[in-house]
Amino acid sequence: MDIETVKMSSKGQIVIPQDIRGELNAVEGTVFAVIGSKDSVILKKINIPSKEDLIKELEMIAKEGKKRLIAKGMKELDILKIAENKKV
Repeated sequence: MDIETVKMSSKGQIVIPQDIRGELNAVEGTVFAVIGSKDSVILKKINIPSKEDLIKELEMIAKEGKKRLIAKGMKELDILKIAENKKV
């Protein structure tokens, strides 16, 4: 683990040293969660999925849901009817 010293600007900005950015594979636009506690600040790189990855994940969830419907002997129309009855 690398330890380096950085200085905060008047706008509250700090620069993550290049070697640490390289180790994290952090490029411009990389998103971090910032956690502050007493005298410490922790940055955690967050991997936000792309729109395409989200669509693929939702399609997989829908496919699994459809399999479960079929296994229970239900049809999509049955689910629509149930949803209609539950509307608030």
